[in-house]
Formats: sequence, C-alpha cells, structure tokens
Amino acid sequence: MINKKISIRLVCLYVLPYIVLLMVFFGLMIVYPKPELHLLLNSYHSDILDVFFKYYTLLAEFPLYLLALLPLLWKKYKITLFFAMCEVIGGTFLQLLKHTICLPRPVKVFEDYPDLVLPLVQGVDMHHSNSFPSGHASTFFMFCTCCVIVLAYYYSRKDKANTLRMQILFDIAMVVLLVLAVLGAYSRVYLSQHFLSDVCAGSIIGLVTPFLMFFFCRNKVLKLNN
Repeated sequence: MINKKISIRLVCLYVLPYIVLLMVFFGLMIVYPKPELHLLLNSYHSDILDVFFKYYTLLAEFPLYLLALLPLLWKKYKITLFFAMCEVIGGTFLQLLKHTICLPRPVKVFEDYPDLVLPLVQGVDMHHSNSFPSGHASTFFMFCTCCVIVLAYYYSRKDKANTLRMQILFDIAMVVLLVLAVLGAYSRVYLSQHFLSDVCAGSIIGLVTPFLMFFFCRNKVLKLNN
C-alpha cells in the first residue's frame, strides 16, 4: 500500500492539478464550438514549437514502451508487467471507443469550414478518421501515471519519504511527470491530429486505468522486491 502521507502529496501534486485543468477544458468546450476552440488553442505556431511537438509526440509511438522495459535490467519484472497490463487494458478500451464512435479528425472537419485556416506542421502525416479518443494522449498519461504510482509505492515500501531530500525529489517528480503528460496530450492539438475533447478523453483513460489496476492488483502484480 501507499502510505497516507505519500498518497496526499500524490493527489495534491498530480491528481488535483489534472482535475482542475480538466475542468477548465470542459468549460472551454461548453463555451466554444469545436472548430473555434481548436483554432483558439492552436493559434500560435513557431518553428521551434513545430519541431518540438512534431518529435515529442512520437514518444508515445514506441520510446515510452521501451522505457517501460528498463526495470527488466534490474530484474523488476513486475514493474514492467504493471506498465504492460495498464497499456493493454486501457488501450483495448480506447480502441473499442475509437472504432465504435468513429469521429472525424480536425483536418476532415475543417473541410466544411473553407473560411477557417487550419494550422498544420510541415512533414506531419495527417489522419482523417477515428479521432475520439486520442491514443497518444492516453499513452502519455498512462506512462506518466504508472511512473507516479510506482514511485509512490516504492517510497512507501522502502520508507524513504521521511527525509527532506527525498520528499523534495518526490514532489518534483510528480510535477514533472504531469507536465510531460500534458505536453504530450497538447501535442496532438498543436499538430491538429485531435480536438481538445479527444485528448481529454484519452487522458482520462490514461490516468484512471493505472489507478484501477493498482487498486485491484497491487498485491499480486506490483511487488517491487521481485
């Protein structure tokens, strides 16, 4: 189990900021029509940001999966198993939604709005279908949330959270992982591969799945001593 002190800090630094951000986005989705909101969130482009998001978004296609294999080097097989189970279960649910709902991507939707110019990044292969929810956003949040849970569980089990240095490092890790996940989700909007609603739904799947997996399987799967 994750002790109460660590749990509170995890919630305050990772879960609550995410919920606040999600509520802000939900409010924007209520106020603005989908095409207008997309242009509002995607109004500023620069050469540096184009290059950054073009390549940063690719982390969700295979590098994050390779990083999830790193615990195997230290024979922490069950950490990798935890990552894998979360991705398989969450990814399966996401793909079922994606291919059942079958919503068009921004580049397809904007064909009906000839007066609106959709900002595109050169060299990005644009997709036209199965927009909702975003698989990349889900993968970013899945990976970062799994890292958050593993870190919290590790510090709880090893009782290393009592030192000020470890507390600071843990807090920084929570914030950094949330920022990395949000940037990954936003990259899909910046590249006009998804609407905000798509990445919000994907992020919810990516965040909720690891917590559910930990709740139900922590005693059988996530044991860091083997």
